[in-house]
Amino acid sequence: MSFKDKIIKEKLPNHLAIIMDGNGRWAKMRGEHRIIGHQNGVEAVKQTVEGAAELGISYLTLYAFSTENWNRPKDEVMGLMSLLVEAIENETPTLMKNNVRLQAIGDLGSLPEEVRAKLNGTISTTASNSGLTLVLALSYSSRWEIVNAVKNIAGEIAKGELSPDQISNAVFENHLTTKGIPDPELLIRTSGENRISNFLLWQIAYSELYFTELFWPDFTKEELYKALLNYQNRERRFGKTSEQLNDN
Repeated sequence: MSFKDKIIKEKLPNHLAIIMDGNGRWAKMRGEHRIIGHQNGVEAVKQTVEGAAELGISYLTLYAFSTENWNRPKDEVMGLMSLLVEAIENETPTLMKNNVRLQAIGDLGSLPEEVRAKLNGTISTTASNSGLTLVLALSYSSRWEIVNAVKNIAGEIAKGELSPDQISNAVFENHLTTKGIPDPELLIRTSGENRISNFLLWQIAYSELYFTELFWPDFTKEELYKALLNYQNRERRFGKTSEQLNDN
């Protein structure tokens, strides 16, 4: 029996976020260049997007490229950018077929012009789709996002458009790149690393965390279902006691 058969659709997370880690190590173990790992990681992305869409999950955010990743070897970065352009171009028809809407968060202005053009084209093409919203975190880091939000709020205060007393959680969230996107209930990280790596730090305050030893290229639909089933077997209390939840 597949893990999928055990999943209760009414208890699925509305928003699933994934740190796709381990492409380089997957390739190294096979004596290949790191970019080969990234190429094989594309298939894991396809399976995950397809699986999430089939289950009816509303939002899927993938940590595709962090601001820190710019510090990697130049040939790997350029290879990743080329792969990104190719993947966006090739997968647009599939996104349309599966009613998937594409969005992106991060310092998108720092991306190469060709990447931005392809990205914006697919975002525009899929804008009317009403199924899964696929969010790519590109040139993203949570500290960058938070500092950027503070700068924008400070600018509004300086212009007299906002007073310090008006700043609230909701106001702050409206200045994040994830404005309009609900917080993820579940965060998955592959490769055996048990850390967050500067990803959605504000948004995952109450997210459930799931870590797997698998490298990202080995992450399949069945592994996605396994993680979702694990999530469904947890008790989410949000500061309350188990007794309070049971009373409700």
